[in-house]
Amino acid sequence: MAETYVNFLGGSPLNRLSWLRTSHNFLNAIAVASATRWVIFQTGQPLLISEPSSAKRSLARLTSTDVRPFLGPEPFFSQGQNPGDHAPTDVLTLEAARFHGPPVGFLGLHEPQTGEANALPSSDFSAKGDIATVISNLKGTPYFSLDLTGIDQAKLDEILQKSEASRTGAEFTFSEPRAAMGALDAFEASIFAEARSMIDWNTRNKFCSACGSPVYSLWAGWKLSCTSLLTWANNDGKTPCPTAKGLHNFSHPRTDAVVIMAVINESGDKVLLGRNKKWPGKFYSALAGFIEPGESFEDAVKREIYEEAGVKVWNVQYHSTQPWPYPANLMVGFYATADSSQPLRTDLDNELDDARWCTREEILAILNHADGTNITNRDHRKLAAAQEERDHTVKKVSTANALAGDAVQSGEGDRATAVDPLSEVPFKIPPVTAIAGVLISEWAHRRAGPGSFKGHL
Repeated sequence: MAETYVNFLGGSPLNRLSWLRTSHNFLNAIAVASATRWVIFQTGQPLLISEPSSAKRSLARLTSTDVRPFLGPEPFFSQGQNPGDHAPTDVLTLEAARFHGPPVGFLGLHEPQTGEANALPSSDFSAKGDIATVISNLKGTPYFSLDLTGIDQAKLDEILQKSEASRTGAEFTFSEPRAAMGALDAFEASIFAEARSMIDWNTRNKFCSACGSPVYSLWAGWKLSCTSLLTWANNDGKTPCPTAKGLHNFSHPRTDAVVIMAVINESGDKVLLGRNKKWPGKFYSALAGFIEPGESFEDAVKREIYEEAGVKVWNVQYHSTQPWPYPANLMVGFYATADSSQPLRTDLDNELDDARWCTREEILAILNHADGTNITNRDHRKLAAAQEERDHTVKKVSTANALAGDAVQSGEGDRATAVDPLSEVPFKIPPVTAIAGVLISEWAHRRAGPGSFKGHL
């Protein structure tokens, strides 16, 4: 059976070695290995590198030697109360803990595609076995993320200038994350998606949801625990945190599911698109929204389309998914059928500026236009500002953010002209690096749609 469509940011190439996240011996050893590479972020922005021989940018992947000055004193994992202290190895709440230094996350291992056996949680790769043997059995490139937010900029620049890549003339820049996507290939994009979502989760979650105490990192960024559980914590006069009993309610990374749907009319020749009021230019996209408790994907598709545009849909069919690291969404793509003679509503939740049925010919003309799916840096800034504003608004944040996410893809830069870049194209739609663009394009080219989707690579 053929696989379904693999979207940009998906298709992770890494063996995440999740069973080794608890092993401080493994993590401390692999963090300084010569084969290990580090993906760097600052305030959510990835570090990109430009090679001297070309203007092309890509995701910077620094060596362990490059990042060693940032990591602080050893141990890097299973740290004790003070920098340089080793935590007891038999205390669950200190399992691969990190208290000191910038946040670090272990992403996984990129194994060679040569037919060699891959690592499994077997005796050859056991966290309880001899770690030197485990590491010698691993084949490939380990990846970590490192969040350098708050690091002195002068120190950061100095260390980057001494890096292995910089000595060859390469240049480093931190980039707005959505704009950076245009510089990434499929391999880099999937690593970026994992790293950025993990960094965002660790950044946003600073306090225990049960008692309000600060939290700290375990398992190389994959687990957060309440500081009231630490052996040296002063809990005098405090009610014990509920996480100290029962199942130990540690916090683990979450992914928020979003349905995004291309609604097709009964004759199959029109698609329903909407335009958010705060989007730049004449941009249109598929409608979307977050899953709510007690709701199936199909239920959410029907509810969101009805709430957004006042249209009833049926024949809901799955197409594919896309991880969307802004901050940690899984976009679940669907097609659905609706009666295009139904009146469209844009006055229901004050989100849409317009909704319209577009013919296949219109969409193909947009796809064939040089600017049809091009989003400029100026548009990026408008979208980022709109999303920041929505992040502080309770009502309908879910739908607005989901829609905005699909809008964003890097253009080549701002145009050096005062003329509206959209003047030569009736409207714009998302590129195929966003699942909304995939759904629209696949339907327009008659490769997918209600009743017609066939899985393919």
